[in-house]
Amino acid sequence: MIEQDWIWGFVGGLLIGLGGAVYLLVNGRIMGASGILGGLVDGSGKNSMWERISFIAGVILTPIALYPLYGAVDTHVTSNMAVLIAAGLLVGVGTRIANGCTSGHGVCGISRLSLRGISATVFYIMAGGVTIVLFRHVLGVI
Repeated sequence: MIEQDWIWGFVGGLLIGLGGAVYLLVNGRIMGASGILGGLVDGSGKNSMWERISFIAGVILTPIALYPLYGAVDTHVTSNMAVLIAAGLLVGVGTRIANGCTSGHGVCGISRLSLRGISATVFYIMAGGVTIVLFRHVLGVI
């Protein structure tokens, strides 16, 4: 039998793209999760605070609401807490350095043919590859 797990990735990608398009059409702004969250943290998004809170709440609550339908998902995430904390911090620092994240640059930037979005996406994909090679194959941490 042929593996069909790729369908879930395809459906998820379509939904993220649709969400980005709707967010842009309704709000006139790019759906960059780090920018939405960053505006709440640093206070620069006070004028759209409730919109930002609802977006973040949706990101957190949707998987919780869908859990009864699909059950546990095997993500193959490491159980090493130090690695998880380091990964989270590195992602946070990377999104600040790149002035955006995968949803802003990768999904919305590339779809708008933004040179900045395309180049940021190329560099964070390369950095992810180097990180995996280093931490999995050289250091054996993950």
